[in-house]
Amino acid sequence: MLSKIKSYALNGLEGYSVTAEVDIHSGLPGFDVVGLPDTAVKESRERVRSAIKNSGYDFPPRKITVNLAPAYTKKEGPIFDLAIALGLLVATEQAGVDERRSPLPCVCDYVFLGELSLSGAVTRINGVMPMLIAAREHGVKKVVIPQANISEARYIRGIDVYAVSSLREAVDIINGATPSPIDKAALSLESHPHASEDLKYVKGQFSAKRALEIAAAGGHNIIMIGSPGGGKTMLAKCLPGILPDMTEEEVMETTKIHSVAGILDDDSGVVTERPFRSPHHTSSRIALTGGGSSARPGEVSYAHNGVLFLDELPEYPRSVLEILRQPLEDGVITVSRVSRSVEYPANFMLVASMNPCPCGYYGSAMHQCTCSPSQINKYMSRISGPLLDRIDIHIEVDEVGYDDLTSTMETESSADVRKRVNAARAVQTARFAGTDVHSNSQMTSSMIKRYCALDGKSEAILQAAFDKLGLSARAYTRVLKVARTIADLAGAENIEAQHILEAVRYRSLDKAVK
Repeated sequence: MLSKIKSYALNGLEGYSVTAEVDIHSGLPGFDVVGLPDTAVKESRERVRSAIKNSGYDFPPRKITVNLAPAYTKKEGPIFDLAIALGLLVATEQAGVDERRSPLPCVCDYVFLGELSLSGAVTRINGVMPMLIAAREHGVKKVVIPQANISEARYIRGIDVYAVSSLREAVDIINGATPSPIDKAALSLESHPHASEDLKYVKGQFSAKRALEIAAAGGHNIIMIGSPGGGKTMLAKCLPGILPDMTEEEVMETTKIHSVAGILDDDSGVVTERPFRSPHHTSSRIALTGGGSSARPGEVSYAHNGVLFLDELPEYPRSVLEILRQPLEDGVITVSRVSRSVEYPANFMLVASMNPCPCGYYGSAMHQCTCSPSQINKYMSRISGPLLDRIDIHIEVDEVGYDDLTSTMETESSADVRKRVNAARAVQTARFAGTDVHSNSQMTSSMIKRYCALDGKSEAILQAAFDKLGLSARAYTRVLKVARTIADLAGAENIEAQHILEAVRYRSLDKAVK
């Protein structure tokens, strides 16, 4: 008897329908899986065999062929185990058939997702959220998932989701049982960002704190340059505490990526705090951008709607840094492999830190630099001009003196700064309502022309800076975007001269790399 059980698969973040067709016929005993299965899918034969036996059902000693349709797409992972096992039980008439040996309606009504353990338990899988969203968009009404995936499924509305913990519970469903769908939960956007450091504990560095606030308010990329021990890494660790609240759309986008990657918190089920990723400088290109045999997402996608922090930027191989140029410009990363090409979101804030020279003390008032001019130039040339063009804010982090370290003066906490950042983001949300743009850093050329108009005095200041620093066209637009954010923080409707002056001060590296 031939049976068909519906399931789902992923191509990147996009889900598509897969049908597990199971045919049992005469011949030498065997169990073949076709339809471009990867190793994990092929190994489902042994998992399914043991799960069926240990659940109290008979495994037929006959020729079994399983086809995962459509056959032209590569199938990956153990998510088809449950569908294959149920298809085999229906084909052997042990479940899901009536007295006329016809499949019961429930066999066709449900989509089944889940990995099987040898004992017959249904275990957690990755990518449930994007598959549920895709199934809902394709008109599917009922989906069965592992019990362990409830936390991320309860936020998907418009589709009934049922959770099972064993193969036997899934068999009850195709036999006509009427289980209760899981309870749905309202998505709460109230977050309490976890930051390992607070700005109130950062001594001195008032200009760097100001630059960090502007970066957070407008979603701008920022690089901090300074001698070792000045507090660059500590400032970066304070950033999660001042980042703005996520929107519902951003929460769902980010959660889908983390779900596919298998790094989603099982308790919360969604990502309500902006990601903060800090890969080591020995990370490979694939680790950063994604790839491998299964074209998985990389760090730039894990940081989507959040922060990618690269400490000691010149220590990263230049080839690794250069691949950041495309996602920084487009907000997406395309991972191409022989079998397929996958596009992942990668709209992140780049936060980087670096020393001014190999020894770290060029320009220091407290230490003697031991580097020659050629060594300094070689060190700075590790970061290309096109990459620096894409970084909106360049800020020099000064060394902290003894008086600053021992000062008892109260400074603003991260919570206080975050209130201003949220207020500025609220202005931008209203400004860009109805578009795909969420912050000033994402403005298009037409938006820059509309929202960054300058008066005569501001235009003269920017022209002088353009000529003196030799700014590129891209750097010119970055200055305007940063000035727009500074004006938003000040509550100003139009960009004024002082906003342009401050924005120009944040282009200190432009002349250094010419």
